[in-house]
Amino acid sequence: MTAMNLMMSQLDKFHVTIRTSILPLSGTYGSVWISLVGTLCETPPVKVNPEQHRFLPGSVYAFVITPTKEVGKLVLLKLRLEAMPGFPDRKWHCQDVEVRQCCEDPNVDIFPCHKWIQSVDGSVELRNDGVCLRKEETLAILTAHREKALKNKQQFIRFATFIDGVVRCVDMPSLAALGPNLTHIRQSPGNNMHYLEGFTERGTSWNSLQELETFFLFNGRENTFAKYVQAHWKEDAFFGYQCLNGFNPLCVKQIRILPPNLAVTSKMVRSFLPEGSSLKREMEKGRVYLLDYEILDQLPANTVNGKQTYLTAPLCLLYYNQNEELKPIAIQLQQVRGEENPVFLPSDSAADWLLAKMWVRNSDFVVHQVLSHLLRTHFVGEVFCTATLRQLPEIHPLYQLLMPHIQTTLQINIHGRATLLAKDGVFDKYISCGLDAAKLLFVRGTQHLSYSSMCVPDDLRIRGVDTLPICYYAQDAIRVWDALHRFVEGWCRLYYCNDEDVQHDCELQNWIREIFMEGFLGLSHIGIPQSFQTIAEMCKFVTMVVFTCSALHSAVNFSQLDYNLWIPNTPAALIRPPPQTKGLITEDELVSFLPGVNSSCHILRVLSLLSQHAIDYVPLCHYKEWYFRSDAMLRLVEKVQKELKKIARDIAKRNKQLELPYTYLSPDYIENNLAI
Repeated sequence: MTAMNLMMSQLDKFHVTIRTSILPLSGTYGSVWISLVGTLCETPPVKVNPEQHRFLPGSVYAFVITPTKEVGKLVLLKLRLEAMPGFPDRKWHCQDVEVRQCCEDPNVDIFPCHKWIQSVDGSVELRNDGVCLRKEETLAILTAHREKALKNKQQFIRFATFIDGVVRCVDMPSLAALGPNLTHIRQSPGNNMHYLEGFTERGTSWNSLQELETFFLFNGRENTFAKYVQAHWKEDAFFGYQCLNGFNPLCVKQIRILPPNLAVTSKMVRSFLPEGSSLKREMEKGRVYLLDYEILDQLPANTVNGKQTYLTAPLCLLYYNQNEELKPIAIQLQQVRGEENPVFLPSDSAADWLLAKMWVRNSDFVVHQVLSHLLRTHFVGEVFCTATLRQLPEIHPLYQLLMPHIQTTLQINIHGRATLLAKDGVFDKYISCGLDAAKLLFVRGTQHLSYSSMCVPDDLRIRGVDTLPICYYAQDAIRVWDALHRFVEGWCRLYYCNDEDVQHDCELQNWIREIFMEGFLGLSHIGIPQSFQTIAEMCKFVTMVVFTCSALHSAVNFSQLDYNLWIPNTPAALIRPPPQTKGLITEDELVSFLPGVNSSCHILRVLSLLSQHAIDYVPLCHYKEWYFRSDAMLRLVEKVQKELKKIARDIAKRNKQLELPYTYLSPDYIENNLAI
């Protein structure tokens, strides 16, 4: 035996097993090349599949690599997919690669992949399944790989400006640019609004309330929430209930001083307060609340079906009475006091008072769609996702914790900008806040953002709704937040032993700095942290990210159809100008303020799609990702799931006692990510 042959016989052989995922269409016709990267050398690429073998879904292929040089400690694998001549160039979803020094060796290195690989990708590098912070890297080759992987992603994923002055978005012109690993297929149950067909071409207005009732009979008969809304929409107590628990529970706030531009006197509202009391006294007790839509002031209204629509910027005063009801007691439709801007009261004619409430509900619809829904969840979630992809490597513990909650944000937002917010899209054609007004409103909304409003305990306390017995949104939100916070804190403390670990994690600091500078435009008044100094600061922020992209989105999204299906309750547009004097309309005339039949039906079709859970939706804190199966992480997941199940049972028990159940923040109802 020659010296060379003797040396080769003494070299380790690597027993390699490649697993293809069981996902549908995960197999490929192509060939796979593999290289082993060790601390001493890299093996030449080896074509691992002979002609008789193909990478079918769920397939397992084992083979042996015999290196010609000593490899040293194995640290990386390189995979490359090569198209097979004459066959379609199909992508391949690799589950993982397992490597042993000998076939009987109990020690195995697992290199997880769990992603699509395309022939155009070139060499895809995999490292072992260890999760670690950058300071824990012991090999220069792995530190270099970590940095290289981030630089590659930063070249592919960049921040861009959708609207000047608005939180930034990902720089992707189309869904195709995302690539297969950032896209998903949502299995929708389908649109069940069959009886909308035939109405979408009718551009005329509704003729009467009876006509609307007939329309609702067919389209709302299976929706118990919507039927309740139809039965109670005129009631003041239900108006207040919607402020606390409807699709937009983020606006109502407690006040101790009357806004100077609200022309309400104590005498005006005395009859709606306890006998012998006064407005000042009730404000001091904390029983007076306000809806203030100043953010809509002077926005240009849209033209819908060739008809001018109108926008108001109302102030609505509400009182929380001894019967535990929150009722409106005064409505001023514009911000500037004046004779042509009267204050409407419950003692006015039924038509005047109901119309004033309809204008408030229209304003609430606009603020909800643009700010509470799109800006506060979708756009803000996109900032978190983009920064995470750019600044945290895949083996960073926060990357692994956050991605199941934020990854789908990019796809749904790119699609939304190309449809809802495009010319001839929903905003352009059917909503009183058209594209021009929406862009201005996004800018104003960004300027009004605050970190405290994004953090549930702070927001509920500042708005004074945290202790209201009838604010089920607040009760459920704080319990879900607390459960998520304990889960996040447990996760983070697996990797961060003290505050110094947080301070010295350069990847973490780059992440939060980019969120502040790029995502939130460096606007310091918002209060987004520019760095983390403590574990507590980090855990609070990460909890906010998870809550925003799961629970908050559930509260403001999946409630939409329930409260909008009865069109007069929340009109998307109003086509007659707001009243400047009282006593000029009758209840029969209220329907003439509503937009055309076709625009109403187009809105309902979109809301029906948005308000449905996917067939295969993942509930909050249920994870399909492979790395949640390790012992320590699995224990944390099992603990939070147990806690969330308890919250869901308590909510179900409470809801049995309610005439109108509040379900949107029940953990089994919350989607784990922002995917619609």
